[in-house]
Amino acid sequence: MANPSPLYGWYGDDFTGATDTLSALAEQGRRALLFLRIPTPEQLSAAGPLDAIGIAGATRSMEPVAMAAELDEAGRFFAGQGVALLHYKCCSTFDSAPHVGSIGAAVKALRPYFQNPFLPIIGGQPNLGRYCLFGNLFAAAGIGGVVHRIDRHPTMSVHPVTPMAEADLRRHLTAQGLEQIALLDYRNWESGAEDALAACLATEPGAVLLDVARASDLPVIGKLIAQRAEAQPMLAVGPSSVAQALAGLWGVQEEAADASAVPVRRDGPVLALVGSLSPVTRAQVEVATGFAKLAIEPRRLLDDAAYAEALRQEALRRLTEGHVMLITERPSQAPENAGSVAAATGLLLRDIIAQARLSRLVVAGGDTSSLAVKSLDIWGLSYRGPLASGAPLCRTHSDDLRLDDLDIVLKGGQMGPVDFFARATAG
Repeated sequence: MANPSPLYGWYGDDFTGATDTLSALAEQGRRALLFLRIPTPEQLSAAGPLDAIGIAGATRSMEPVAMAAELDEAGRFFAGQGVALLHYKCCSTFDSAPHVGSIGAAVKALRPYFQNPFLPIIGGQPNLGRYCLFGNLFAAAGIGGVVHRIDRHPTMSVHPVTPMAEADLRRHLTAQGLEQIALLDYRNWESGAEDALAACLATEPGAVLLDVARASDLPVIGKLIAQRAEAQPMLAVGPSSVAQALAGLWGVQEEAADASAVPVRRDGPVLALVGSLSPVTRAQVEVATGFAKLAIEPRRLLDDAAYAEALRQEALRRLTEGHVMLITERPSQAPENAGSVAAATGLLLRDIIAQARLSRLVVAGGDTSSLAVKSLDIWGLSYRGPLASGAPLCRTHSDDLRLDDLDIVLKGGQMGPVDFFARATAG
């Protein structure tokens, strides 16, 4: 008998954010699995019945032409699975640009497969310190840090690839080709939300930006989305708050995953790969103890095969003694080949894992996570337990027994408390 269609589909523009959505769904009791590419029929069969099906991508670092090809194939796949709602999961800081990671290009590619006239854009995720008020995005500097307007954020305003120079998400996304973006601000969530949306849609907007000022706004937004998605398959854009908004609205759920108890770490060393240059991550690295820390010189890694081999051998030797952290050194200027460096560190990671028996793998950095994990023979991730907001503990699915059922954590640069790496080795 064929599996019933999943109600919810999501495509993550990077791997770290895609796992955050996975955890949001699993903690609601949804049967969810995140594939690392469009799955084969055999992989779908192995996954079993699913309420939610995801694909982790790397469109955040792609140019629009490459995005279009990638997402056209993904849109066709999700439509073929019969999902009621496809969530294009973008970063909670919406960092993107017309030339790279364009959210407008993503919508253009996916919209033909999900033509519901309501295209919601969820503008905040309070549990990560992301808020949208009157269409303007605000973000905390690290979990629990000071909240800044995004164009004045100490990290995102100077991001090396996609600096956020505009806080008004309507203006930001219009520059990427999304036109006629209407706004429903947070005052509508107190009462009359359905009438406000009906009046808004009567003007036939290209998309509707929805403010999120606090967690209590999300159930109201979720109800609006669920009601409209019943009539016609829908595309929604935003961070994991899209999944959070729909908690409890669709069907019977299994017992929800425990969102407080971190599973016990199995015996063996932890290998961490740090590619993020974020001050949040670098502060976490600075206070991390219990790791043998090995620096990676990006240019030498790209140009010198002997250097890469020496790094691999040193990492393998240190893993016989305990935990190891590989740390990409900060370049003297903005990197022009960040993608190549992330891919090269991914190959280094693959070569290390081929000979090491780990208990847990931790990868820090959005682009690093996406490109590093793509280099491994892993086809899926499922939720194992919590670790830090935005960076859950997952387990791998692979046909390679050395990689199957491995603990893995993919952490974005801004995610996690200062003691993140201590948490990653505990449990």
